[in-house]
Amino acid sequence: MKFLKMSTTRNIGFTIGAAMMLFIFSSCSHKISFQKSTVVPAAQGTVKIKKDKNDNYRISISVNDLAEPKRLQPAKSTYVVWMDTDKNRIKNIGQINSSTGFLSSKLKASFETVSSFKPIRIFITAEDDAAIQYPGMEVVLSTGNF
Repeated sequence: MKFLKMSTTRNIGFTIGAAMMLFIFSSCSHKISFQKSTVVPAAQGTVKIKKDKNDNYRISISVNDLAEPKRLQPAKSTYVVWMDTDKNRIKNIGQINSSTGFLSSKLKASFETVSSFKPIRIFITAEDDAAIQYPGMEVVLSTGNF
């Protein structure tokens, strides 16, 4: 009887510990899907955001079936990734790249960066210049606010 109580207590303790670890790790990282696009309807993608021990945010983007920007109407030269921050700022955080040229033949692309600003929304525009300071009017992909 004493062995059964000890075993049950140990199992409950292990279960609670495992649940707490799962909660801690899941609260550090968010995975958000992009909303459906009217500009590139076939495109699908996700954004992963993870806060590190230095209070920086690692942003990783993966996109599939994103048409080359030169095929858009009007044609553009690159896709630019933007971030809405918790300080009501919009930041150009870079350009989307693929492992085999701008976009691979399978139309897969990825992007990674680190920011000290807390993101509340990520969106992508097609632009003629990757170094622009403000996004164009047509948003290609966007997350909702998170």
